[in-house]
Formats: sequence, structure tokens, C-alpha cells
Amino acid sequence: MTTEKNTPESTEVESIDDVVVAAGVDDEPIEPNRRQFVGPMLWLIMALSILYSAFHLYTLNIAPLETWAFRILHVCGASILGFILFSGARFVESEKGEQGASWTTWAGVALLVPAFYVLVQTAIMQNILSGGTLRLPVEMETWRFGWPLLAVTGLGIVLSWLHRRDRSVFSVPDLVLVVCAMSVASYLVIVFNTSIRMSTGTSFAPVGISFAAVAGTALIFELTRRVAGYALVIISLVFLGYVFFGPYLPGFLGYPGLSVQRFFSQVYTDAGVLGPTTAVSSTYIILFIIFAAFLQASKVGDYFVNFAFAMAGRARGGPAKVAIFASGLMGMINGTSAGNVVSTGSLTIPLMKKVGYNKTSAGAVEAAASTGGQIMPPIMGAGAFIMAEITGIPYTEIAIAAIIPAILYFASVYFMVDLEAARTGMRGMRDDELPSLRRMVRQVYLFIPIIILIGALFMGYSVIRAGTLATVSAAVVSWISPNKMGIKSILKALEIAAYMSIQIIVVCACAGIIVAVISLTGVGARFSSLLLGVAEASQLLALFFAMCISILLGMGMPTTAAYAVAASVVAPGLVQMGIPALTAHFFVFYFAVVSAITPPVALASYAAAAISGAKAMETSVASFKMGLAAFIVPFMFFYNSALLMDAEPLAIIRALVTAIVGVYLLSSGVQAWFLRYAAPWYLRILLIIAAFLMIEGGIYTDLAGVAAGAIAFFVQKVINGRLVQTQP
Repeated sequence: MTTEKNTPESTEVESIDDVVVAAGVDDEPIEPNRRQFVGPMLWLIMALSILYSAFHLYTLNIAPLETWAFRILHVCGASILGFILFSGARFVESEKGEQGASWTTWAGVALLVPAFYVLVQTAIMQNILSGGTLRLPVEMETWRFGWPLLAVTGLGIVLSWLHRRDRSVFSVPDLVLVVCAMSVASYLVIVFNTSIRMSTGTSFAPVGISFAAVAGTALIFELTRRVAGYALVIISLVFLGYVFFGPYLPGFLGYPGLSVQRFFSQVYTDAGVLGPTTAVSSTYIILFIIFAAFLQASKVGDYFVNFAFAMAGRARGGPAKVAIFASGLMGMINGTSAGNVVSTGSLTIPLMKKVGYNKTSAGAVEAAASTGGQIMPPIMGAGAFIMAEITGIPYTEIAIAAIIPAILYFASVYFMVDLEAARTGMRGMRDDELPSLRRMVRQVYLFIPIIILIGALFMGYSVIRAGTLATVSAAVVSWISPNKMGIKSILKALEIAAYMSIQIIVVCACAGIIVAVISLTGVGARFSSLLLGVAEASQLLALFFAMCISILLGMGMPTTAAYAVAASVVAPGLVQMGIPALTAHFFVFYFAVVSAITPPVALASYAAAAISGAKAMETSVASFKMGLAAFIVPFMFFYNSALLMDAEPLAIIRALVTAIVGVYLLSSGVQAWFLRYAAPWYLRILLIIAAFLMIEGGIYTDLAGVAAGAIAFFVQKVINGRLVQTQP
């Protein structure tokens, strides 16, 4: 961690022949509410971060812990780092002479006394249980642990909202929350390592579990607000409110009801926070974040972007095509749409504007391309791992099934970009503005860690073993590159990995609370019944309904949380309709991903607009148009399973070819440009009809689509082409 702020604007662009174009792509972005420490506090947070990453590598590969205890420590560690690093209020601006309220510091010091008192109580409980006692005294759990914990947690959160200090100064109220997080984790680890664990969800569950769960839930909500915004917190609160108000709702939403103790005694179990989302974040996600951090430390991200420039920069509208290429490559090591926008968009968006794109289009291209990074095999962001965990389908099978849909998505964005560049007469970049392709080819060995990862997965190694081998190979390969990784660089990579993991771990934990509500109240099953009822009238209407719900649930949420929630609410209903589990989950996964570019709440588009200087809503609408194929692809593989590699080789090839042609025709119709000429309105309608016929996948519809496309070709090439050529 550095004390110097690194923003997207710090990415450098050079225009010297045979010199790297992009620099700083791998630098760690600093969020607006993230503290930047100096001195001893900096060294302390560096040490904690390195230990946190090393703890996961050690337990995943050498000495596994008991499952629930490991997941509790996983969430607790992220909470500790999160509350230390991310402020609950905006910072004081020293240059404006602002001063924070000192009373909040003294109030925080006062709260530390009961906070440490609660933590000491967990140690006393450990001694009691280690002596063979089967139950803890109710008075101790209630009055010496439970109520003090809730009071300190609530007051600490409120105090952190009021506490404003300089960016480099640690917050005492946040230290209170750190101690509360440790108390929650300590109690749960102690209790869940005894037979008491079996009583969760019953009237015999110790009341302390409910107290710890309420405090833990509040801490997760507060940290989620700090690292991911309000959207996920609001949705989680709506679901949580349903637990207690659901019995009073009419119709299919009503349910018998759950008591506070019965519900919260199960929140911190494998039905909730410790369930599939945290299971994935504590194993696969954290491991691949460490892998990504090692690649970043060896500057592989810079190489990916420069390789993309060398390959695609000369084409018309070159920077936009670079954005597509680079975002696909970065998607393999960066699993967030907004993260892709920040890392590659700070370079490609200014260059797109330079060659003729307006600021709205430049931001839209980057947002659409970066969103595609989420569906790019082999890593596919975190959602693929959650899909494997929920469905039980092997990860390798999911990665293979994702190949053709990813090709179609990126092909669509490429066609959109190319046709817009042709329509507006944009140029490519000059040779003196690009890195040397020969130089980039000489460094192609930097792809070796990715190749080792893919090879190990398909050779039958576990995901954990394959990820570990790839991480080690990233360090080894760096020794023959200009950015050699020594001990210092390896420790830096472990430190960066901890910072990168905080948001996704907290988001997964928060999504686990929503999953707990869905599973414990049965609202998911009732929604499935509703979906089945709609399907009786029209299966297509049911799919459209499922699409809308998936996008709605995903708006403003990171992909991981969006997919986890949609998989719990929507996917079971699709499976009950007779749709294969892989198809159903891919369906909701894709719409959870594209929610990042779907108005009115589009995180990737908003991040791109911040860089391009365009209006956020205009950028989101333009990126929605640019990524239009992503809204059609899920329906394509519903009607034609060959697009998910579930067919004979010839059928797969035919489906791929016709789908690509269909996507091109669709792009031509949307962009009003076909075969070097502007397409009139009647030809655009014909192109879109031909596209949908070829996208559907049946032999007869393909033939009809070919016929319609041939007519469009004849009209544009022979009739409209001659008219254009004869005009003075």
C-alpha cells in the first residue's frame, strides 16, 4: 500500500515508437473513502493484509480448518481490514481548513471499554465450555455479552457516521467496530465447535447466537455500504423486513412467520452467511484474487493492454477495438465490471475520443466491453465459482459452456464498434502511437500462468490446486520478464490481494443474508410456483419475466451478489419448468452480469461516464445499445443448447456460425450501416428480422434468415450501392 493516491488519471500513455503505450494499468486504485496511512499505521495494515492472504494460502493448501470456523474467520478478517481501511464518513479537507469533531474520538474511546468487556466475555465462555459444560448461563449470554454487544455495535456504527478525520488518521469509532467484529467471530467459533451448533434454528438454540448474528448482520450491512454503496444494503433490508412483515402480506407472498431468535440463530449457518456465497469467496475467489494480484505485481495487466493495442490499434476506431480486446484479457484476472472500466478505460476512453468517438460513445464502448469480462472464460469473475457451488456442475464444464456465449457477446460489441467507426469515418491509430507488435510477441510468455491454469483445470486438478499452481507460475515467469518478483514483490502481491478481496468478501456475506431469507421463508419456492403459472400461458413470457427479475435484482449490485440472489429466486423456477440446470443458471447469470449496463442503475456505465465526462444516464443507454446481444444470447442458448456445447460437433459449429452471422446482421440493423453504405429504415427492419431468424437456431429458421439476409445483401449491394455511386 502506498501513501500516494492512485486514480484512473494516473495511468500513463506514451506515443513513442517501440515503447510501451500503457503504464499503470496494474496500479491499485484508491477508493474515495479509503484511508491512506503513513508511518507505523501503514506498516501495521500492510502486515495484517499479508497475514490475511497468507492465512488463506496456508489453510487451503496445507492445514485445512473446520469449515464453519474457517468461513467465520474469513469474514471476520475482511471486516477488520475493511473497517480499518474504509471510512464511514467523508474525510476532512485540510486545504479548506475543515476540522473534524473531537468529541467523536472521545466517545469512541469510551465505547472501547464495553467493547473490550464483551470480547473478554467470549474468553470466559471459552473456559466454561472447555471444562465440559454443555450450556452457557443465559444471564451471561444475555446481559454480559448480548445486550452490551448490540449497544456497542449500534452506537459504534452511528458514531462512525459522525466521525470525520483526515485521510491518513485512523478512526477510533472504527476500532470499536473492529473489536465488535472480533467478539462476534470469537463467540460463534467457540459455540459452533461444540454440540450446541446442532441446536441452531430450534427453540433450544442459545440466545447468544441470535445476539451475535444481529450484531454481525449490522456490521456486514455497514461495511457493505462503505465498499459497495447503498443498493445492496437497501435490497438486503427489504428482504430482512420480509422475514417479520411477510406473515401480514396477502397472496403468495405471505408465509407463517419466524421468530427473531429462530431466524437469527440460522443466519450465521450454511443456510445464510456461511452458505454457498461465503464458501466460494473463502476458497475459489480469494485464491484467484491472489492469483490476479501476482499477475498485477508482475505488470501482466500492462502487457495485456499493450498487446491489445499492438494487435487492434491500427484498425478503424482502433482504441474502441483495443477496449474490447483488453477488457476480455483483463476479465481473466479482474472479475468486476467497474474494476475493468477503471483499469482499462482510463487509457482507452481518452484515445477513443481522440480518434473521433464522442464522450458518450467512448464510455459506452468501454462499459459494454468491460462487462463482457465477467463472462470471459476461464475465470469468468466470481459468479462462475458460485454457479459451480450451487449447481454441483463441475467448474470446467461451466467454463466450456461459456465459450460460445462469450464469443457472441464480444463479436457483437466488435461489430457495433466497427460499424460505428465505418459510419462516422473514424481512423485507426498511427504506428508511432502504438507499441511494437514484435516486442509484444517476444513477451508472449507472460500468458503462461493463464495457460497453466487452464491446463491444470482440464487435467483434473482441483480448482484450489490449479489456482495455486498458476499463482506460483506467475512468480516464476516474472523472473524472465522485465518485472521480476522478489520477496518484496511477493509480499506486495499478498498485500494487494487482501485489499482487492475486501469488497467481494463483504458482498458475498451480505448476499448470504438474502439467501438465508429466501431459503428460510420459502419465498423462492413461491416465486417458482408463480413462474410455473406464467409458463403455462407462455414459456417465452415466463423467460421474459425471469429476465426482468434477474436484472432488477442485479441493478446497482456487484455481479457476485446479483447472481447469488437471482440464482436463489429465479433459477429454481426455471429448473422446475424443465430447463436444464446449466441453462437456467447461465440464463440468470448473464442477466445479472448485464445489469451493470442496464439503465437506470448501471455501475459499469457510471464508472465509464466518470472517466469520459459524459452524462451517466446517456452513457448507460448507449452501453445498453452497445451490449444489446447480451440480452438476446440467453434466449439463444435456451432455444439451442448447442450454444452451450451440449450437442454434436457439427451442430455446435452450425449454431456458432449462424449465430455470429445473426449477431452481425443485428448490429448492422441497430447501427444503420450495412456493406459500406447507410441502411435505410426498411432495410434495417429486414436485417433485424433476418438476425432473429438466424439467432433462433432451428434449421428452418436458419434457412429463412439466410434468405432474408440474401435479400438485404442484394438490395444494399446492387440497388442502394448503385444509387450511392451515381450520386454527384
